[in-house]
Amino acid sequence: MKPDIDFQLSVLSKVGNSGGARLLAWSLMGIFIIGVPALIFAPWVQNVSGIGTVVGTTPFERQQTIDTAVEGRVTKYYVIEGTKVKAGDLIAEVADNDPLILERLKEERNLIAMRVDQAKSRVTAQEVALHQIELSRRNALESARSRIKVAEDNIKAAQNSLISAEAVFTANKLNLDRVKIGLSSGLFSQRQYEQQVQANASSEADVDRAKASLQAAINEKLARDADYQKIETDFQNSIATANATLAAGKSDVANSAAEMQRVEVRVSRQQTQTVRAPRNGTVLRLLSQPGGELLKAGDSIASFVPETANLVVELYMDGNDVPLIHAGDPVRLQFEGWPAIQFTGWPSVAVGTFGGKVMLVDSTDNGKGKFRILVEPDPNSEPWPSTRYLRQGVRTNGWVLLNQVSLGYELWRQFNGFPPTVNPQMETGGTEGGKKK
Repeated sequence: MKPDIDFQLSVLSKVGNSGGARLLAWSLMGIFIIGVPALIFAPWVQNVSGIGTVVGTTPFERQQTIDTAVEGRVTKYYVIEGTKVKAGDLIAEVADNDPLILERLKEERNLIAMRVDQAKSRVTAQEVALHQIELSRRNALESARSRIKVAEDNIKAAQNSLISAEAVFTANKLNLDRVKIGLSSGLFSQRQYEQQVQANASSEADVDRAKASLQAAINEKLARDADYQKIETDFQNSIATANATLAAGKSDVANSAAEMQRVEVRVSRQQTQTVRAPRNGTVLRLLSQPGGELLKAGDSIASFVPETANLVVELYMDGNDVPLIHAGDPVRLQFEGWPAIQFTGWPSVAVGTFGGKVMLVDSTDNGKGKFRILVEPDPNSEPWPSTRYLRQGVRTNGWVLLNQVSLGYELWRQFNGFPPTVNPQMETGGTEGGKKK
């Protein structure tokens, strides 16, 4: 056994010890000892990323097109691509295909103006006629009421006459009875009896005439009432017809005036056959060839970028990350053309990035599962580059900063594919007015 042991010792003595292996072992042990606490205690800021571009804050400050207001062809451009213009500067001149279009429109306007005047004259005449009908109605009704009053007075007179005749008839009848009794006793003669009979018959005839007169007066009153109703009905029909004619005339005036407005707009557009810059900015592209294609009203002839100092970043985020983003969340931005080193978990040591905060989160996607957010400059962070260098359309990478967790938790979450954590206040409190509660 001893020779074998001696042989092994001699072999080990020839191999020797490796200092590098020992150093590696100690290094790995040190990394393990330091790494475990680091994973437990080192902070890490969770984030979600998106890609977008720099745009103006409002649609009026973003890239837009300049359109022509009339049909025709561009005869001349007063600018070239890249020209900086001010509001009201000439961009292009547009001519209609018909050189006499303006004269024809003016003639059409004159004809419509004559129609408007004629319609107004008809309305005025109809208003006068309606006033005359109203005046005639009042006079006719007043006359009819007067005739009704006369008929009522005649009825009263006939009633009084009937009462008087009946009283005379009653008296004569009593007298006839007394004379008849006195005739048998010799108090009255036959002649007196005959006279009383005649008087009684005459008074009875007077009663009949009085009744006939009363009935005639009543019939006359009914006829006067019927005349009154007929006059009222006839004039109501006449007034309704006149009002309908007046309304039709006013409608003609309104229609002619509306047509006049349309022609005025066309004349104004044809008289102003120049296209001007809507505001200060830069002409980006010229979209039509002078003297070439026929343009319709509303077709674009140039692409225009307004001059603005109010820039925001338009980022498109994945639909899985949108529930984690709220207005006011901090954002780190890397603009294309600016060298940057971004440590997503440690934004404080990032170099070349700029601060922002979420301004708006769209409530619907862009049709491809991406949601747009707008990021405005953070007033508490370093200012963005000036608009001389940071232009609209510059591509931008953005990271919306979420909660701070430990580095070990973040690695564990990444390995398992779990989503970032959500602030408990957001889960329970929600948002109000687009800001965190």
